[in-house]
Amino acid sequence: MRSAPLIGLIDTGINLEHEALKEQAIEVVPRRASRADASLRDHGTAIAALLVGRPGSSTPGLLPEAKLIAVDAFYRDGGTADRTDVMSLVVAIEALAERGVRVMNLSLSGPANAVLQKAIEAAQAEGIVIVSAAGNNGAGAEPAYPGAYPGVIAVTAVDQNLNVYRRATQGAYVDLAGPGVNVWTASAKGSGVLRTGTSYAVPFVSAAAGLLLASTPQLDPKAVQARLEQHTRDLGKPGWDPTYGYGLIHMAGLCAPPADLAPVAVTKTQPAALPFEGQTLGMP
Repeated sequence: MRSAPLIGLIDTGINLEHEALKEQAIEVVPRRASRADASLRDHGTAIAALLVGRPGSSTPGLLPEAKLIAVDAFYRDGGTADRTDVMSLVVAIEALAERGVRVMNLSLSGPANAVLQKAIEAAQAEGIVIVSAAGNNGAGAEPAYPGAYPGVIAVTAVDQNLNVYRRATQGAYVDLAGPGVNVWTASAKGSGVLRTGTSYAVPFVSAAAGLLLASTPQLDPKAVQARLEQHTRDLGKPGWDPTYGYGLIHMAGLCAPPADLAPVAVTKTQPAALPFEGQTLGMP
């Protein structure tokens, strides 16, 4: 039997007592000592549930049998908005690399930074697939990072009608699309909530990458990206385009899944919820 995927998550804190996450295989790396207040747990809980939410809960995940290693790289420095900085992200990337993850889910975006780019490149050199958000600054905005770094899989969001999210950033770095409008997922303070933003599309591609690597662990990041790009539904103009990339990711037929894995769809058609907003390096 193939082993379950091992996925790394860099995000805010997570409510491990949520009914979708309780008793799931989630390891939380201890937070670094800081004078700042701890992050809120809304965004991290939502992303974790999309990835590994318990079957039978109100918010089942895409790969409920996968193991998740999570790092809270965010904090609040006197305000109510979660934020992070380059060194916090670099430490988080290094911590996940040390634990042997093959896929990192970074549902965040921000400006370019040479130090962060070097950390991303070092992780890629170790065979780690980095999946990040395309950003929510609109079609004419500057590229969002780390999604725009070479080799990082940047994910945009589409709605139930396969239209791109109206606030999604577009550009030459956009690689794939995933459901990211009205996505039903866990709420840190309740059972579930609808979320919208490119953040929520990232787990669909991270799950696909994890499933592929569980089936074919010898693939390197470039091969994983190429395989994912071949398993899409083309949207927009024929072939790649700066709005949808190569199109909507399809997990079906990507590989022969391990016997103990049961991917679950987690989108619902309901009124839109407001996207999470962050600062410094934002949570799309």
